[in-house]
Amino acid sequence: MNQRERILSAIQQKKPDRIPSDMWATPEVIDELKKYLGVEKEQGIWSALGIDKIVNLTPMPLGVPVTPCFSPSLPPDTDIWGVEYIPKSYAEGRGIYWEVRKPSLGPLDTIEDIEQNYRFPRVDDFDFSSIVEKCETFSNYAIECGYIAPFYTYNTIRGLEKSLTDLAFNPEYAHFVIGGICDFLYTYHVKLFEAAGKYIDIAEVTDDFGMQSGLMISPGMFQEFFQPHYKKFITLLKDFDIHVFHHDDGAMAPLIPELIDLGVEILNPVQWRLLGMEPSSLKKSFGKKLCFHGGVDNQEILPFGSTGDVEKEVQFLLASLASDGTGYIVAPCHNIQPITPMENIVTMYKAVHHYGVV
Repeated sequence: MNQRERILSAIQQKKPDRIPSDMWATPEVIDELKKYLGVEKEQGIWSALGIDKIVNLTPMPLGVPVTPCFSPSLPPDTDIWGVEYIPKSYAEGRGIYWEVRKPSLGPLDTIEDIEQNYRFPRVDDFDFSSIVEKCETFSNYAIECGYIAPFYTYNTIRGLEKSLTDLAFNPEYAHFVIGGICDFLYTYHVKLFEAAGKYIDIAEVTDDFGMQSGLMISPGMFQEFFQPHYKKFITLLKDFDIHVFHHDDGAMAPLIPELIDLGVEILNPVQWRLLGMEPSSLKKSFGKKLCFHGGVDNQEILPFGSTGDVEKEVQFLLASLASDGTGYIVAPCHNIQPITPMENIVTMYKAVHHYGVV
């Protein structure tokens, strides 16, 4: 099997020749791995470590400032939604994250304020002409292209506190903003899938509804504000034969049955040390309908554990989430951080090859 075939087999609940793997990492980790492994390009890391890799070619940055090629009219350090960011260093300067400095809808507290002072992004602002060429470059890999996150986007453009209180106390306003977000995202992804749908294997309909201790909003709020939009988006993906990937940090187990009913096929990141996320239980309850992606703890094990701890982590996850020989893609729970020893990263992927043979 090549990399793409292995990934798709796991998603489709077919047995691959071995359990596939993926990698998420910060840019700083990618650069450090290149030096450590003696390779020049990121693809060299995948080859050196035998990573099957889902290649993300989504042609629109979300949650970070845009580059001029996307929208030269926007001010520096601003994203397509008009949110202003500031770079923040962490880990003694070894890494940088972009944090929200000014939510674009923060001071706009009424629908009238938005109508008079804000413009949602427009599909005409984007060029899809190069996406097919990019996809063809990675023909042996599973291609992910498309990112739809209405709750996350609302949190970002409104500010987290106001976005949450809007759902409880200003529902008309919340429906208006979420509707504007989703109208753009739907039109954008129609154009994207029309341009390159036959090359795209996976797209994200995704959000962070979970926290370390439970859900950030109630199931009822999910059903009122987001479920109808999710249904429409997932139907769009299915119309183009694209698999539905859902990233959702934290203890989000109460939403899993409804997400499956909506058509989600791949669940990430499986933070299995949190309430309701125990791997064997997840596999028993949902393993016939979900492919799990992630699982390897990058809050404790990857950055602070020994190579032996990392090896045991991979063994445990393979024995639980891949107990039937499929339905699991080994990956870190989120982006590997620059405090992570290179030896631990290498050990994770060596363990997949050693213990993941079906």
